[in-house]
Amino acid sequence: MKRQGQKTGIGLNFAISLAVFCIQFITIFMSAVFTYLLIQLGVISAGGDTELSMGHIILFMVVISNAIGSMVAFVAIRIPLKFVSHIIHQINRLASGDFQARLHFNSAVSRHPSFAELSESFNKMAEELGNTEVLRSDFINNFSHEFKTPIVSIAGFAKLLKRGNLTEEQKKEYLDVIEEESLRLSYMATNVLSLTQVENQTILTDVSRFNLSEQLRSCILLLVDKWEKKELDFEVEFGEYMISANEELLKQVWINLIDNAIKFSPNGGVIEIDIEDQADQVSVSVANSGEEISLENQKRIFNKFYQADGSHSIEGNGIGLAVVKRVVDLHSGRVAVHSEHNITAFTVMLPKNLRNS
Repeated sequence: MKRQGQKTGIGLNFAISLAVFCIQFITIFMSAVFTYLLIQLGVISAGGDTELSMGHIILFMVVISNAIGSMVAFVAIRIPLKFVSHIIHQINRLASGDFQARLHFNSAVSRHPSFAELSESFNKMAEELGNTEVLRSDFINNFSHEFKTPIVSIAGFAKLLKRGNLTEEQKKEYLDVIEEESLRLSYMATNVLSLTQVENQTILTDVSRFNLSEQLRSCILLLVDKWEKKELDFEVEFGEYMISANEELLKQVWINLIDNAIKFSPNGGVIEIDIEDQADQVSVSVANSGEEISLENQKRIFNKFYQADGSHSIEGNGIGLAVVKRVVDLHSGRVAVHSEHNITAFTVMLPKNLRNS
C-alpha cells in the first residue's frame, strides 16, 4: 500500500509537471510566431539594416523568457504537489488500517481555511474510524465470550441430565437453566440479525395502523421472567394510543429499551413507561431507577458495539441501542437519553401518521 501511494504521488507529479511544460512550450511557440509576424508586418521595427537581426534578438528574448518561465513553473508546481502527496500518503495509511494517520500542514498552509478544514475533517474521520475499530474488536471478544458461556452451560447441564439418578427437582432446575440459556442465545442472535437488517434498509415498508399501548404491554409481558427475577415494579398508567408504523420493527425498539431498563435496574427497583400525545407526534418514555449514565457515555451510547458498562459486568453486546436508533431513524423520529438523580430515561418521539415510503 505504501509503494502504491508513492507511485500515485510520483505519477501525479509527473502528469502535472508535463502538462505545465507543454503549456509553456506552446506559449513559447505562439509568442515566437506572433513576434515574428509583428516584425514582418512592420509593427515592430528596429530600422535600417538591423531590422532582421533585431527580430532575431526579440525572438531569442521571448524564447529565453518563456524557457525560464517553464523551469520556474516546473519547480514551483512541485511545492503544492508535496501537499497532495502528503494527503494521498495519509489516505493510503488509513485505507490499510492504520488509524493513527493524521493530516498536519505547516503553519503557513494550515492558516488557510480550506486546508484547516481538510485537516480537521480528515483527523476527525480517522479518530472515529479508530474508535469504531476498537469497539468492533471489543465487541467480537465480548460477544464470543457471551456466546460461548450459555453454550457451555447448556452442554454441561445436558450431560448431567443424561447421567440420570436425579431428583425431579434437580431435573426441573437443570431444564430451567437450559431454557434460560437457550433464550439468551436466541436474544443475542436476534439482535445481531436485526441490526444487519435495519442497517441495510433505507426505505420503511409494511406500515400499518395499530394500538401502540397494547404493543408496549405485550413487550412487558414477553420479558416477565427477567423482571420478576429482580422483583421489579412497573408503572404503566397510560391510555390507548394508535400509531402508523412498522409494527415488527417498532416492537424491537420497545423490547430493547425495556430489556435495557431491566438489566440496569437494581433489585426491587421501579421501571416507568409513559406515553404522551404531542400534536402530530407521540412520545414514549422508558425510565428506570439505578446508576446514572455519564454525559460522555450518553453521547456515544447509541453507537454500534458501544457499551456504557466498561467492566462488562452486566450482560450486553452493544447492539440493542444501535438497533433502537436505526429503527427510529427509519420512522423519521428521534431518540434521546436523559440521566440524573439516579433515574435514566430513554425517550422515543415518533410521527403518528406515517405512510409506506
